[in-house]
Amino acid sequence: MPGNLIIHNIGQIVSGEFSHALIDGDALLVREGKIAAIGKRNSFETRGNETVIDANGSTVTPGLIDSHFHPVIGDYAPRQKTVDFIDSCVHGGVTFMISAGEVHTPGRPSDAIGTKSLAIVATQSWKNFRPGGVKVMGGGLLLAAGLQERDFKEMAEAGVNHLGEVGLGGFHDWEKAAEMVRWAKLNSMVVMMHVGGASIPGSDVIGAQHVKIVQPNIASHLNGGPTAPPLKDIETIISDTECALEIIQCGNVTVISKIIELARAHSALNRVIVGTDMPSGTGVIPLGIVRTIAWISSLGDVPPEQVIAMASGNTASLYSINTGRILVGMDADLVIMDAAEGSDASDALSTIKIGDTVGISAVIIDGEIKVLKSRNTPPARRQVIIS
Repeated sequence: MPGNLIIHNIGQIVSGEFSHALIDGDALLVREGKIAAIGKRNSFETRGNETVIDANGSTVTPGLIDSHFHPVIGDYAPRQKTVDFIDSCVHGGVTFMISAGEVHTPGRPSDAIGTKSLAIVATQSWKNFRPGGVKVMGGGLLLAAGLQERDFKEMAEAGVNHLGEVGLGGFHDWEKAAEMVRWAKLNSMVVMMHVGGASIPGSDVIGAQHVKIVQPNIASHLNGGPTAPPLKDIETIISDTECALEIIQCGNVTVISKIIELARAHSALNRVIVGTDMPSGTGVIPLGIVRTIAWISSLGDVPPEQVIAMASGNTASLYSINTGRILVGMDADLVIMDAAEGSDASDALSTIKIGDTVGISAVIIDGEIKVLKSRNTPPARRQVIIS
């Protein structure tokens, strides 16, 4: 059941909002799994049934969102033969994950009726299954020849709300893909598109010219999945489209700073989102989001609180989901983090700024504590105290 709690003695509150990334205050109040108040603890009206969490001077952020991963049905990664990898991601501060297509499903159908059916089944299955408490938006539709406009209406009515990577797989009729994307958008679906070199057998090299034809909402793995597109294509996507600009863990690290430099030059940093693209040939990386945040901040010279917004509120706003921001009324999906023991940094934000991995002492989903002392991050210097 959604929880009631108070978090107090907070050192810094990161909002998840790119334009105003820090919040004044030292406490949060949660009622029935929603954020009910932000400010000073002595200003809250308590009922006496709250779990009290002393943050001990640590930083509180929204739950992190992985904007790009490839699940199947269940918490299993057949490509890497890994069990419970989603459950492990919550120990990296991830509370919400978005499917970029169930491409690794054994025997995955590639015809119209099969791909439509898989998207519906995955969407509905993941609504009922939360490994470790993580919320999964499944059912990222992969386009196939033969899909008709009525299919998108039917899928939307069944709960499918986004397309996985356009161009991933064998369907590369770009004019027809653009028509299908228009049908998807008419049914309020968010559209991802593969950008860069081929990733799996059957995929293709996709550049800026294809993005401009298809007009997706998201230019997926702009730093490569795993091979990055040429810089001129990256700049064209930034300057000539309104796409969200996705940076991932399983891509080219060197290109990250160049993407940030170009996005800054075009006043487009607020369009950056963060994913992992796992499981992939690179592997399964439960700390993929916190590591990528550190890369972006340290290599791209972006304030860490704004990079956290890239990995939370930016994605949440794109998908219109009620998480990823510390605002009254939002789901109480929260992470308490600090400098790791032994780090040269003094707190979580300075840890991210120098490129280190933070220590996570608690993860909360819908007001319920799901993690105390992450098993995957280094230990936080300051641990929370529960009463």
